[in-house]
Amino acid sequence: MLNISRNPLNKNVDLSHFRSASHVFNKDYYKYWRRFLGGFAIVCFIILFLPWTQNISGRGEVTTLTPGQRPQTVQSPIPGSIQEWYVREGDYVSKGDTIMKIAEIKSEYFDPNLVERTQKQKLAKEFSVESYQGKVKAQDVRISALIRERRLNLEMAENKILQALQKVKADSIDLVAARTNLSIAQTKYNRADSLYKDGFTALKRVEDARVKLQETQAKETSQEAKLLVSKNEVINAKLDIARIQAEYADKISKAESEKFSALSSQASSEADVQKLENEVTNYTIRNGLMYVTAPYNGYIQTALRGGIGQTFKEGEELVGIIPAEVDLAVETFVEPIDLPLIHVGEKVRVEFDGWPAIVFSGWPNVSYGTYGAEVVAVERFITKKNGKFRILLKPDTDDNPWPKEIRPGSGARTIALLEDVPIWFELWRQLNGFPPNYYQPIEASNTKKK
Repeated sequence: MLNISRNPLNKNVDLSHFRSASHVFNKDYYKYWRRFLGGFAIVCFIILFLPWTQNISGRGEVTTLTPGQRPQTVQSPIPGSIQEWYVREGDYVSKGDTIMKIAEIKSEYFDPNLVERTQKQKLAKEFSVESYQGKVKAQDVRISALIRERRLNLEMAENKILQALQKVKADSIDLVAARTNLSIAQTKYNRADSLYKDGFTALKRVEDARVKLQETQAKETSQEAKLLVSKNEVINAKLDIARIQAEYADKISKAESEKFSALSSQASSEADVQKLENEVTNYTIRNGLMYVTAPYNGYIQTALRGGIGQTFKEGEELVGIIPAEVDLAVETFVEPIDLPLIHVGEKVRVEFDGWPAIVFSGWPNVSYGTYGAEVVAVERFITKKNGKFRILLKPDTDDNPWPKEIRPGSGARTIALLEDVPIWFELWRQLNGFPPNYYQPIEASNTKKK
């Protein structure tokens, strides 16, 4: 019955004694719905007390632990032009394999015999150094000879002084003897003259005494002159010593000056030799840079400079290469509010893009398609590009190994596992916007207790 009339029949007529009415009016239509709601409420209440693992989720990408294994671009340290390619995109190359050949574009390096010519210049300078070394040795020999010659001449001059002194001494003795003879001759003359005046002797004897006196006076005068000559010889000998010392000092000074000049030229030539050796080494290394080689085993990813004859500057990117074997890792980012909860050595679950996964963030044990990881580094400074802190993860050796098909640069989603709490607590925390429970690792706690 629809009961759409304004005069419902069930209010004016008693229908309870009809069988069909007893089936319609006495039936409880909401009994099962109430049972469902009651059961659902009981289940929800029980679920509120189930354990829930607090976690910190983040987005990141696959990278490597070793910086030398990360994808990179190959640059040329010198400017040049592309002359020939030896690889294609996607080719596998080993470390040291030639990727391309380049040609010089600077005029000062065009000479193909530049290394040989510079080597010859270096050899010429080395010969110049040897020549200066010989000149220095010759000057040393000359200086030694001059010193010996000066010593001999000084010895001769000193001997000459000694001889002159001996002659002065002998002349002095002769002068004394001449004066004595003069005194005797004067006495004899005076006696003869006195006797002649008294008439006791002849005039001839007086004249003989006068002649003898004059001869003695002449000898005394001659001996005085000889003594003066001897003294002058002593003075001249001393002057010879001073002259010899001055002469050889000048000669030795000139020889030493030429020696030091040769030493200066030798040092300058040695500096030129070192400079030319540096240039030879630089030119040799530069010739080796005409071939761009692979830095490690990997695959050619992208040719950033194509064609033949295209020029480029030093440091410009030429080709991209990705390593063949890498130690995989994941870098992820967390909010600053969650940073105190992350510590080195903590376990993290990782979900890789492209690999199917069923994830229950609060129940990691029932999740499927996630892989274990471990925190190895926590960045100390915030990343400017996204305002978060960078976390580096490595594979967990106690968990399933990561897929071998993963490549650096692939996306990843990370779930850092924290404390186990009831679901009602987690809901209350989420509604209030509180961070997860702050705690320290077990090792840190034990250290503080000790």
